[in-house]
Amino acid sequence: MPTFTYTALDAKGKKMSGAVSAQNRSAALDQVGREGLLTVSMAEQGDDAAKPATLKRFSGRVSQASVEAFIRELANLLTAGVPMNRAMHILRRETSQPGAKRQWAAIHDDVAGGASLADAMSRWPRSFPAVYVAMVRAGETAGFLDVVLGQIAEFRSRERDLKSKVKGALAYPGILAVLATGVLIFLMTYFIPRFSAIFADFGGALPMLTRAIVAVSRAVKDYGPLFIIGAALVVVLIRRVLKSEAGRLATEKLLLRVPAVGRVLARFALVRFCRMLGTLLGAGVPLVTSLRVAREAIGYQTLSEAVHLSMEEVQQGKPLSRSLASCEQLFPASVVEMIAVAEESGRLDQELRRLGTVYEAELDRQLRMLVALAEPALLFVMAAIIGTIVVGMLLPVFTLQELIR
Repeated sequence: MPTFTYTALDAKGKKMSGAVSAQNRSAALDQVGREGLLTVSMAEQGDDAAKPATLKRFSGRVSQASVEAFIRELANLLTAGVPMNRAMHILRRETSQPGAKRQWAAIHDDVAGGASLADAMSRWPRSFPAVYVAMVRAGETAGFLDVVLGQIAEFRSRERDLKSKVKGALAYPGILAVLATGVLIFLMTYFIPRFSAIFADFGGALPMLTRAIVAVSRAVKDYGPLFIIGAALVVVLIRRVLKSEAGRLATEKLLLRVPAVGRVLARFALVRFCRMLGTLLGAGVPLVTSLRVAREAIGYQTLSEAVHLSMEEVQQGKPLSRSLASCEQLFPASVVEMIAVAEESGRLDQELRRLGTVYEAELDRQLRMLVALAEPALLFVMAAIIGTIVVGMLLPVFTLQELIR
């Protein structure tokens, strides 16, 4: 029978260590609990894989589907009145993914040791982003943790559905892009050099378009490896720039200025902000605290800074609608007016949730329109490039008689 070493707190809060023999980790936790101790950590002796998860905070990956299922099931258990410790124990026991089992065990041990659920989740940033940790912290503070967890699961599900729709719609254009790239490489490295050799034998001046295509073909054929290396370096440089705060901020500003894309991103941020702020206010969380959490839910630093300025104005006593009016990109005039009316009537939380629902439907329509336009646009670009090459190589054929003379 395996032996488990543990660290626990007694009734007086004194930390103590010991060892128990049990069939599995769950039985060991139950045995320690029956002794009136609060388990902080537990590990199986002689098993490196079962060392305390606190020592392996960042090891192993957990799928997004597993994280979403964990959050949703935890919300359901808490809503049904199951205590947190027992709910975590059930979820840890039911999961079959090794990485998830380690993380859930670590979170359980941290919570059992007196840490808040938000603090326990914050130690696993790959699974639980900062915005979700902030939401959980607000839920724990206000006493509506089950509602917040349900909201997080719903947010993750909707975001995953949106990404799946976009990826599915772009699958066909992506395949065409790969095929077109292969055809382009074949034309540049095999087809065009042979045509240019034929034209050179006849002599004469080639059309300007044909000469340009031949020059590009020679450059690709002679310096192809250098182009590949250069492209790889550019990709690495872009990734490093995007990881930096300044680069990420500049990229956000650039994307938000693109007419169609910027509107979609702003609507997505508005939906998340309205839903989160409405949920928090409806649960009785103070407005400034709710704004702080909802600001983190936006996800874009450029727009978050505007909300931060609004939060400072609210602290000075200004109405929420007037403070949000300064960020027209995120809050259109119609939204500001509806928020102002809701403030006057005392139903701000209901109106914010309604706005989140309304603009989510609008966001879905805009995404479908963008995806519908992306496919023919990509086909047009590919056809234009290949068509230009073909026309450029056929132009000398029409003047073949003059070249022979």
